[in-house]
Amino acid sequence: MICPSCSYDNLPGSEVCEKCLQDLTQLDQPVAQDRVHRSLMEDPVSALPPNPPITVHVETPLGDAIRTMLTSNIGAVLVLDANAALAGIFTERDLLNKVAGVLDPNDRRPVREFMTANPETVRMTDSLDFVLHQMDAGGYRHLPVLAEGKVVGVISVRDMLRHFTRLCNS
Repeated sequence: MICPSCSYDNLPGSEVCEKCLQDLTQLDQPVAQDRVHRSLMEDPVSALPPNPPITVHVETPLGDAIRTMLTSNIGAVLVLDANAALAGIFTERDLLNKVAGVLDPNDRRPVREFMTANPETVRMTDSLDFVLHQMDAGGYRHLPVLAEGKVVGVISVRDMLRHFTRLCNS
């Protein structure tokens, strides 16, 4: 990395110039090359905007939670506790891994027994690259969105793809 102050050729990744001690960290910042890249790096979750949350209560019977997903044509429902705080998420993956072939889908046990408790969340102010990283690192297709600690939406991989496709086609 070439120091802009003294032109010394530093080792890649150096934080300061070995010769003049100039801070080099700002040179490591990625630069957007197109509007998709710019959106990924700069736009917050609120730019999409996220889908309104479809929720069920922790005591909702499993069969009712599944019917809610089917009638709403969604892949996940957020599970709220008695204080309307996020307790978990029940997804298609939970259904396949914990219910299918094991239980009757109309089972009356509460959805809390099958949900993923304490799911990863994102905030309305988080950047889209952060959201995409969270999805990739955790293998998630849906993330609850919070604002001031309250559930305000859900963002899905499909939402992200739709957003970037619009940017490519405009």
